[in-house]
This record gives sequence, C-alpha cells and structure tokens, in this order.
Amino acid sequence: MSEQPDLRSSVEIRDHLVRELNLALRRPGMYGGEIALRILLDHLAYVERGEERWSAERQAWKERGAFTPTGVTGAFAGLVAGHYEYGVASVYSEFARVQGWLQADRTLTPQKHRELTATLDAWAAQDRKLSEVEAALGPPSILFGGNNPLYGKTLSYLTGALEEPMVSFHFWNGPDSDTGPQWPPAYTEPVLLAVRVGGSDFGKSFTFTPEGQRRRPT
Repeated sequence: MSEQPDLRSSVEIRDHLVRELNLALRRPGMYGGEIALRILLDHLAYVERGEERWSAERQAWKERGAFTPTGVTGAFAGLVAGHYEYGVASVYSEFARVQGWLQADRTLTPQKHRELTATLDAWAAQDRKLSEVEAALGPPSILFGGNNPLYGKTLSYLTGALEEPMVSFHFWNGPDSDTGPQWPPAYTEPVLLAVRVGGSDFGKSFTFTPEGQRRRPT
C-alpha cells in the first residue's frame, strides 16, 4: 500500500497562490496572459469559498463594459492601441485588492491620492512620457510590465483605503503603423495614452492624452 503524500495546509496553498498571482499580475505575458490571471483567481476564490464574489465581480465588469466575450482584453481592444495585457492586469488587480490578495510595493497617503485624482485632466491634457510621470508621482504602487523602455506598461497608484479607487497610467510604445516596420518602436520611452480610474463605467473611466486619442482603434 502506497504511503499517503504529506499534503500542504490550506493556508500554505492560499499563500502560494497569492504569491503566484502577484507575480502574474506584474508580468502577465510570462504566465499566459489573461487566462492565467483568471485561473489563479478561480483557485484563490475556491480556497477562500469566494466563488460567488468572483462571479459577481465578473458580472459587474460586464455591466460596466469592462468584460466582453474575449474578456477584459476585448474591452481594452476597443479603446487603447496595441495588445494591452498590462492594462488588463490592472483591472484584475482591482478585484485582488478588495480581496486582500494584492501586494502593493508602496501606497499613497490619502492627501496625495486626492491631489492626484484632482489633476487627472491636467495630466492628460498634453502628451507625457514615462519619465515625466515617474518624476512627478514617484514609483508606482504596482508596475505592470518590465523596466525595458521599449515596451508599454501600466503604472498604478493606490492608498491603503479600499474606498479610494486605483488610478492607472497606461503607457504605450510600438511601431508607428501596422503596415510599416515593426522595429524599432516609435519612441525611446513609452508615452502616456490614458489615465484610468478604477471602479466606474469602463468607457468613461479613461481620460485620454492627445496621443491616446490619435491612436484609439477605429
């Protein structure tokens, strides 16, 4: 008769999944994209008996226009240039944050968060580069994507208070056109396309820069 395996505890399993989720949110392409994020959240919801909460969140996304038959990826595809996996990850992170699973690298004070949300229109009124945003706002709470300036990424800022929405800056870098040369990208560092405030109607949650407006899908 074979010996029974030494199974890990539910707490160990939960902690492992939280670590994996946070890694996958930051580098979704390395883990399998949106499908991987959904699977990890499926597992975490199951471990915590939270399947109904997770199902209700996806339904809320659908009602707000953030979830299509092709997932959050499809919602972004109608608004933002490129295959925007980092923006997609920022949406999934909003649910993870409410559940206590998101591990931020830093948080803003409530005052800094209010100052940020009050100036979003001004931030998006002109084109911005990644270095400009980082210099003004400091390191993000979460960087979705790598540090390589030749690729797009999302910088998100949040406080420790769940009632304060997450603010995400969506950056892009890529070819000038689909038909022209695909390399090198158009810019030496990513440019800001839009700022998004989480938790509201998806289409209305974006404030586009001039560059973001020019590059919106037709």
